[in-house]
Amino acid sequence: MNIGIPKERRAFEYRVGLTPNGVNMLTNLNHVCYVEHDAGLGAGFQDLEYEQAGARIVYSPHEVFGRADLLLKVARPLLDEINWLRPGTALAGLLHLNSARQEKINALLEKNITAIAMEQIQSPDGSYPVRRPLAQIGGLMSSQIAARLLQNDSGGKGTLLGGVPGVPPAEVVILGAGVAGQCATESFLGAGAHVTILDTSLPALQKIHERFTQVVTMISNPVNIARVCKYVDVLVGAIMVSGERTPIIVSREMVRTMKSNAIIVDISIDEGGCIETARPTTHDRPTFIEEGITHYCVPNIPGVVARTATNAYINAAFPFIAELANKGIDRSIHDNSAIEHATQTYRGKIVHLLRLQKI
Repeated sequence: MNIGIPKERRAFEYRVGLTPNGVNMLTNLNHVCYVEHDAGLGAGFQDLEYEQAGARIVYSPHEVFGRADLLLKVARPLLDEINWLRPGTALAGLLHLNSARQEKINALLEKNITAIAMEQIQSPDGSYPVRRPLAQIGGLMSSQIAARLLQNDSGGKGTLLGGVPGVPPAEVVILGAGVAGQCATESFLGAGAHVTILDTSLPALQKIHERFTQVVTMISNPVNIARVCKYVDVLVGAIMVSGERTPIIVSREMVRTMKSNAIIVDISIDEGGCIETARPTTHDRPTFIEEGITHYCVPNIPGVVARTATNAYINAAFPFIAELANKGIDRSIHDNSAIEHATQTYRGKIVHLLRLQKI
């Protein structure tokens, strides 16, 4: 199979769709990998490393898109990139199509593209193995993001997350006790913050309680969310609902009750965000102020730790990538329910994509 690895063109996306080690394993299986010039540079991979792994370096995005039977991206493609795809080919990556603009969905359908959203790959036990390491990175990074935003030189009120003897630590509230929420909890506790976590699942809160005995756990409902908003210094949105746009659980009215200069970090913005006042931002302009509250809503948080994030992503995704290459797209979807679950569009038809909101 001809496999294309393009350079990511979305702003501040430094990751790459396949590592040199991944290329080496695929070329050893007699697949042909076309890697666009400097595709891996942001993640610290040189063209020479790809060549030594057996890749063919190409110098035009049109060539890498045009040659590929299977295109391996990280971020959802731009509209121009969709237009570069050959009709009837396959696209795999972290597509997050539930928060995509309708014109992109239409373009995929018109070109009969089979789009496989790797973040939607679901194992028989219900877990999401490809999404997991990226959620871990987002959760772990949330504390360092919040710590910086609480500083005076970033517009914060000058609060140290962990406090000092005689001065209490920052109050941090995390919405969601999934993978991202657990990692955020671990990270904020490591910085010394006082952490409260909310979730609708009692078993999930039980796990948090057993692992982090000093954390306050609460059932997530409108009353409790409104209550914590009134005293929080940092509010972290870490909610993900498979195959759907993230539900909004923090209303604008709740945001208005938050303390002046408090911080919102909405990790779930990739799928639309769980806070009414949130809207996507970028790494060069990561924040905005709404209702007197600083919002950090960058969709591709792991994109700026590209070396770590690329390796983590490929470690989890490669078994599925290899299956797609070895068996072919159609047979892989038919034989593997995990891949079938991640198939959002197939030969011009919507499969699992649930369009709850078009943005």
